Amino acid sequence: MNHHAEREAERRRHPSALTAARISFAHPSEHVFATLLDVYGVPWLYEPFEFPLAWSEAGDVTRAFRPDFLLPNQNLFVEITVADQRLVTRKNGKIRAFRHLYPEVTLEVVYQRDFFELINRHGLADLNGFAA
Repeated sequence: MNHHAEREAERRRHPSALTAARISFAHPSEHVFATLLDVYGVPWLYEPFEFPLAWSEAGDVTRAFRPDFLLPNQNLFVEITVADQRLVTRKNGKIRAFRHLYPEVTLEVVYQRDFFELINRHGLADLNGFAA
């Protein structure tokens, strides 16, 4: 069973067990965001879906986008992008393709400036080595 399937199986067995403390995140910013969601009691899923963006002639997926979070009660996907703005060109391309192919899916992108504003507002600027 792959890592994603294991997380999904755990979530189904114990819906309340999916907390920031139990997930291995790809980036510390995702952990901070999930912790804030937990504090405010906002249900979330981590990387629950992968959306194909491009296919080979044989029909195999060659490019995909997996948003970081799904907030199921809001029917909202959230992508956290804390890389320096000049380095997010590739991700922005995926986001444009995602929005073109899946216009019915709501996606909010949290860029570096927005993320730092969020953690500063909650007094977490020094958390996990983040410096705004």
